[in-house]
Amino acid sequence: MQPTAKALSRTYSDRVYPDPWEKVLDYRRVREHVAEHPNAGRVRVGRALDLPAERVRGWLEDAVPDPVRGINIAIDRGWLDPAPDGETAAALVELLAHVLAGGSIPAGNYVPAVTPGERVSAGEIRGALERVGVETRTRNADTPGRATEIVPTCDGTVLGRCLVAMGAPTGVKTSLDHLPAVVWDVPRPVRRSFARTYVRHRGLNYADKSTTRVQVERPASFISELRDLLEDVIDEPVTTADAGLTISADAARELQIE
Repeated sequence: MQPTAKALSRTYSDRVYPDPWEKVLDYRRVREHVAEHPNAGRVRVGRALDLPAERVRGWLEDAVPDPVRGINIAIDRGWLDPAPDGETAAALVELLAHVLAGGSIPAGNYVPAVTPGERVSAGEIRGALERVGVETRTRNADTPGRATEIVPTCDGTVLGRCLVAMGAPTGVKTSLDHLPAVVWDVPRPVRRSFARTYVRHRGLNYADKSTTRVQVERPASFISELRDLLEDVIDEPVTTADAGLTISADAARELQIE
């Protein structure tokens, strides 16, 4: 699915609200009530809406809950509910492929990071991030033992949360058992671009043959869906074996992964 306000809100945690979406709804109720009753104080508003007066007071004093702030940023950026056949959806799905295949989203700060590879340059990754409207910087380029990463410089936390709302995992990805559903919701050319990006990150060439091997530590259900995706966007053979995929030389040429 495309990122929605409800799904984005649920990437946040809250000590009072088990479901952060309910906090968003309560905040909106308070603001709407105050717009209709501008002279009402926290006690009257709280009684009218059955909310604690102390909670209402902060919202009357312009305190904005984190999930509301995130939703507002995502709306301003155009990341929420983009049309499946539009440019923003295509850009988000392309970035999702980079993150799933060559990057990560830490559970601590949600800022997505993508590592360049043999086939995927830093410039291409920067372009994918800039396509969704954020500037980038390079991290760890001169740090021994650390992978070079391309990360956004602004609103990265909200962008990462939007990608999680689309189905990207936080932290390790080995438990991801299905492709995000959004991949099947976008037009076939966008699915093809997703597949191409994923294979270019994860594909390994054999020294003695022209086939490409995609080895991923994922459940069999994920590998099966990845094969389904490849077979949907190319005509040449793709086979599965030993926790991975083998893409024929003709399929690799058709997918233009070089």
